[in-house]
Amino acid sequence: MAIFDKFTKKDAPVEAPESLQIDAQPGIGYAPVSGRVIRMTDVPDKVFSTEVLGKGCALWPDSDVVYAPANGWVGTAMGHAVTIKSDGGAEVLIHVGVNTVNLKGKGFTNFVSEGDRVAAGQPIIMMDRKVINEAGYQDCVVFAISNSDDLAGVELTADFSEKVEAGAPILKVTF
Repeated sequence: MAIFDKFTKKDAPVEAPESLQIDAQPGIGYAPVSGRVIRMTDVPDKVFSTEVLGKGCALWPDSDVVYAPANGWVGTAMGHAVTIKSDGGAEVLIHVGVNTVNLKGKGFTNFVSEGDRVAAGQPIIMMDRKVINEAGYQDCVVFAISNSDDLAGVELTADFSEKVEAGAPILKVTF
């Protein structure tokens, strides 16, 4: 080790947790995180609560790992958010937290990159909820279908306020 290595040494990369075992079905969206389901209209951010970025739901998480809710291809991966073009054609947005873009990636580790193929249940983001909360932000995880206006329907199949485990079916998309 050179003398200045201790000043420039990077933290060891975070290893992705194991994938969930999901027999993904077309048109089904799986919970991206364990937690309590809330209506999109109850998300404390008008961009999401008015469904400008699509219909769906959100979850108040009780864990730090966020999983792909469908099989597909990653469009964007930027710390707090990942987009996925599902095999069925739904355009999925997973957004972690309210105003967490202001953290500029701090507290987030992406396990996927633009152009990656993902399977439902594959880890895509690790969030540090302590960092998010200490910065004064809320950590709800938004699961939106951004092209919902172009689809026949997006229906929540879980009950509001229900506690679900990551990988549980919670949305039905009709093409």
